[in-house]
Order: sequence, then C-alpha cells, then structure tokens
Amino acid sequence: MRVVIAEDLFLLREGLSQLVKQHGFEIAEAVDNGPSLLRALLDHQPDVAIIDVRLPPTYSDEGLRAALEARRQIPGLPILVLSQHVEQLYARELLADQAGGVGYLLKDRVFTDEQFFDALHTVARGGTVMDPEVVAKLLARPSNQKPVTRLTDREREVLALMAEGRSNSAIAQRMFVSEKAVSKHCTSIFVKLDLTPSDDDNRRVLAVLAYLNS
Repeated sequence: MRVVIAEDLFLLREGLSQLVKQHGFEIAEAVDNGPSLLRALLDHQPDVAIIDVRLPPTYSDEGLRAALEARRQIPGLPILVLSQHVEQLYARELLADQAGGVGYLLKDRVFTDEQFFDALHTVARGGTVMDPEVVAKLLARPSNQKPVTRLTDREREVLALMAEGRSNSAIAQRMFVSEKAVSKHCTSIFVKLDLTPSDDDNRRVLAVLAYLNS
C-alpha cells in the first residue's frame, strides 16, 4: 500500500516514514509543504495520505487545502489528517464531501501502533475515522448556527457518538440502552435535521457534518 506523508518537522516526518515502512507500507513520497503535497497527491494518487494541517508556506491550513484540492480532482482520495490542531472550516468541508476515505486524529491522542494503523487501514478502505475531541470541536458552534438545537439532550448524545463513526450497537452499549432505542433516536435525529437515514455509518457521519457546515 502506497502512502504520501506531509509533515514539516524533519524528525516527525522521518519517524513517521520509518514507522509506516515497518508496517509494510511503501512511501510514495514524504513532503514538507503545501504545494509539494498537492503535487505528490496528484502525481502518485496514493492508497492513503497522512497529512498535517499546518504546513509551509503559510503555516495555517495548507495541508487541508491541498487535500481538498486533490480530492476535487481525484474524488475519494483517502486522506488521514494527523495534527495538533482542529481547523474547523476546512475540516468540515473535507468530511462533508460525501466521498468517504477521510480521518482526523490528534497527534497527542494517538497512543499505540494498533490505534494508528487501524485508523490508517480504515481510511484507505474508504471509511471514516474521527477523534472524539475533533467531533466535539466540530459540533461546538454558536447556538444560532446549530441545527442540533432542535434535538433533545439524549439525541445530541447519540449524534455525538454517531459522528465518531459508532454503529447503533456500539452506541447502545455505550449508553446502556437497547439497540432499538438507539434506532429510534437516530430516526428522530435525521427527521429533525432533514436528513435521510442510511445504513452506512460513514455516510451518516458525513451527512451530519455536511448539514452542520451549511
């Protein structure tokens, strides 16, 4: 499986490159800035890319903007964001484009090889992986901008877990309720948010985030 890595810090870039190679991945290219990232994504069309948000030349949101542009040209190109920061605007756009194959992890909350590579494989297969803290920040908007104000507290709890990519069964276990009860909450959430229910958990996450970005 071929990987493109974008990280501006030399030691982190080299360390990440060595780590993924040890797990059987091939490094298509490792870059340290936004323009090089976009070129590498378009040239190599990797099986998955691992990118930081803040890259030269602006050190603001170069990584995410390069990823968005690449996915506009290559729909569904798998992108795993690995960063210290949650850049809300472009993160919502990345997660809401309906193509799948996206993830957003925070560097200081990746604790094991297994956690990281499970996420990497999920994204490469077209799935969605989101750190709960990222979900919380994406949902934390002023009340006059949040369609979720229509929801009950229980429905908001279900929505937050659903946005983490959890199945109805997993949500039921987390909330200590029946799966049937979770299903009813999900139906109510989709109705209140004017969204069509789907059996695809990744589509559910993307649809909710897409609506929150409107």
